[in-house]
Amino acid sequence: MQTIGAPSICNSIVPHLSRSHLLARVGWQYRLSPVHPLNQRSFASSNNVRKDGEADRRGSTSPASSESLTRSTTFPSSKSSSTSQTTVPTDWDENPNLNISAFSQLPSSTFGHNQHMVINSEFKEALRQILWQFRAPIRYAFAYGSGVFPQTASSSKSASTVHPHTSPAISSVQGGQGKMIDFIFGVSYTQHWHSLNLQQHRDHYSAIGSLGSSLVSRVQDNYGAGVYFNPYVTVNGTLIKYGVVNLDTLCRDLSEWDTLYLAGRLQKPVKILRDDPRVRLANQINLISAVRTALLLLPSDFNEQELYGTIAGLSYLGDPRMALPAENPNKVANIIKYQLPNFRRLYAPLIENLPNVNFNDPRCKSPDWMDDPDINATLAQDMDPRKRGNMVRRLPRSFRSNLYFRYQSKFQIPQLEFDKMLEESDDKDPTRVKKQQGGVFDIRVANDRQEDLRVEVKKAIKSTVQWPSVTQSLKSIITTGLTRSIRYVREKMEKNRAGRKKEKEDYSQSGSGKSSA
Repeated sequence: MQTIGAPSICNSIVPHLSRSHLLARVGWQYRLSPVHPLNQRSFASSNNVRKDGEADRRGSTSPASSESLTRSTTFPSSKSSSTSQTTVPTDWDENPNLNISAFSQLPSSTFGHNQHMVINSEFKEALRQILWQFRAPIRYAFAYGSGVFPQTASSSKSASTVHPHTSPAISSVQGGQGKMIDFIFGVSYTQHWHSLNLQQHRDHYSAIGSLGSSLVSRVQDNYGAGVYFNPYVTVNGTLIKYGVVNLDTLCRDLSEWDTLYLAGRLQKPVKILRDDPRVRLANQINLISAVRTALLLLPSDFNEQELYGTIAGLSYLGDPRMALPAENPNKVANIIKYQLPNFRRLYAPLIENLPNVNFNDPRCKSPDWMDDPDINATLAQDMDPRKRGNMVRRLPRSFRSNLYFRYQSKFQIPQLEFDKMLEESDDKDPTRVKKQQGGVFDIRVANDRQEDLRVEVKKAIKSTVQWPSVTQSLKSIITTGLTRSIRYVREKMEKNRAGRKKEKEDYSQSGSGKSSA
């Protein structure tokens, strides 16, 4: 079919239409659409909901090369060589724009590829097949926990007792352990999502679902950490738990650490199944903030297990489950023990781009060191107060304010002087572009006695984590129902007992080994 141009349309138009009116209409038809990528919000259009559904059926909105690039990339052990290997600007986190809507707006084409963990391809496809069973649009999704990444060597349970009719890929990867698989779904419109999901999966919800999507969304967004969990539901023959979170809530926690609830989960290896550019940018801020916080807690020389163990333990510092017999006491140690290469893949690229920390282990020169679980590389950081003050200044906004208030009390700074200092350090105003360099107060904080700084940072983390975790746990009793809540607590207590038993066995074995020696 021949395309009719604007002139031919004008020549053939009926006489009673004015030529100027026609040209205006033709001009409108052939107009250039304005594009404002930096000011355009990626979650505010009903068209996005439709596109989300289409993307859901395709499997992922992220570039297809993310995982393959993650698989093949190696990271050198020197800063000079790393700069030639990456095009990511070193100041990308100075004033990040969290209103982006396309992957092309990220700081570089390879930005955030470290977040994509490599897993068995059939297992990955089985996880994506689970997502396809939801008609409600899911913009961002990841699977996490021991059902995806092992935290123990063996288990007494078999897969058949947990998953009714799961895929062979899931059974194979879990090795007969039969663990429930945990998901987080990031959605654009909370009430709309629950409205669609209640129509399709009413059995996933407790009695609160009978009161409608409006109440469900209010309970999700206004209480706890902003997540709504549906545990112990069977999808595609697999037992899963999924949490629903609004993308604005997710990005705020990742970039500001207002609860550290979801930010803490993403500080450990997860399998991203659907990606989103805005979340990828916010999560990269979260990851580099976790490194900086860990460096403030660590001495000048340390190793990878100490670094990753400190990072993995951040979100557990104020978690009530760790104080109660409701979690494996060795959880953090187990995560690091069985996931060291994945932690390395997640954090080594960020460490290579930080100016005040280095891998100083000759084993890092080996081309295969990234995937070697037997290497526990050593690192060293510069303890210069000015450089550490820059790290304090670049901590996430909500968490940094928390730490500031603690040091205001410790240093006995007058309120007027402290308020002025906070105003000068405020980076929330998008019209004020500031270089995030540590000021006098930041340097004073960083120069505090190492043990005192460690205590204050841990207190700030606990106060950030504790209340959202407690209220989220209380909310779960309502959202999951009494029966499933009791089941969940019972299983967590079993993990606690198993962990303590294993700890005693290891201690007795080490003691007998010393006595025999």
